Amino acid sequence: MTATAETTGQSSPDPDQLRTAMVKALRSGGAIRTDRVAAALLAVPRHVFAPEVPIAEAYEPERALVTKRDEYGLALSSVSAARIQAQMLEQADVQPGMRALEIGSGGYNAALLAELVGPKGEVVTVDIDPFVTERAEKYLAEAGYERVRVVLADGSEPVEGGPFDRIVVTVGAWDLPPAWTGALAEGGTITVPLRMRGLTRSITFRREGARLVSVSAEVCGFVKMQGADAHYEFLVLPRGTEEVGLRFDELARPDTSGLAGALGQPRVELPSGVTVGNREPFDSLYLWLASSLPGFGLMSVDPKLDTGTVAPANRMACPVTVDGGSLAYLSLKKVDEDPAVFEFGAHGFGPDGENLAALITDQVQVWDRDYRTGDGPVFTAHPAGAPDDRLPDGLVIDKTHVRLTISWP
Repeated sequence: MTATAETTGQSSPDPDQLRTAMVKALRSGGAIRTDRVAAALLAVPRHVFAPEVPIAEAYEPERALVTKRDEYGLALSSVSAARIQAQMLEQADVQPGMRALEIGSGGYNAALLAELVGPKGEVVTVDIDPFVTERAEKYLAEAGYERVRVVLADGSEPVEGGPFDRIVVTVGAWDLPPAWTGALAEGGTITVPLRMRGLTRSITFRREGARLVSVSAEVCGFVKMQGADAHYEFLVLPRGTEEVGLRFDELARPDTSGLAGALGQPRVELPSGVTVGNREPFDSLYLWLASSLPGFGLMSVDPKLDTGTVAPANRMACPVTVDGGSLAYLSLKKVDEDPAVFEFGAHGFGPDGENLAALITDQVQVWDRDYRTGDGPVFTAHPAGAPDDRLPDGLVIDKTHVRLTISWP
């Protein structure tokens, strides 16, 4: 006999209580900052949009609820973690009566948008996968949000119903298709998880004519976009096995043909003198290194194959710089006097490994001195083909549709 709440004498979880607890946790953690976003999350029954998981699990603030996987088990679609959704809605600043477009459907976030725009506003949600749109239509109707228009289409293509005051992209994007800018009202905003040199930030851009200028940016992670504007990273295996991988995300890539054998040479280790507490965030360092290092990529290490040859600061995604037959990456080690404090450094390999390691430690010191605190950089997107003299100072990343600039104050 299968155990149930009835047979065990336990009561079923109360969704209203679970939503209240979730919102309280999101407020205390800073993801929710306004009463309007709190009210939306209190109103929408999140569990309706993920019936495959237990109700209590659906309301865990940090849990993404995967609704579809590929043949390798990788997530293709999900209901994002409530913390990320609340954070992006706060960034988007959706107001009553607005017309909102969501790229990447799932139903739940569209229902939240419907609460925020109110009965006089409009919400359109688009996805390329019929499995996703069918689910969204079904569960939106069950939750009482039939007024949301669900569209099966490639989200990078034009959508009827614009111009939109707000566009919220809920899939990881590498580029900013012209259809998005074209669908955005002048002064309107688009909030998008944008990948730059392998690093993703949820950026809210405001439209200013043909260009987009950021007004906020937050760390996030999302399932990658499918369709015509899907983009895949370039993977290099310098040891010839999957133990160590180097990923490069942009159209312009460094020459990695000479890296074979580099990791078989002695490792050079350089300290930076810059320390960090074990609970202190330092995501702005990664973004600064991505902005300042030539030949930038991300290193990952397979824990099952790890021989200890490399010891990056983060084994899933660590900043690395490559030049010819040499490479160096960011490292992190404990400070003996205080086990809760760590020091940044760099490890180099190959004939120019020491110089590359010194370049990293120098930039860590610049970050510590000039950019460790503050608002971070401004991101600006101009249409592809915009001349250099129209771009602000900073790192220029040329994508297919836009020229993205990262400018540090």
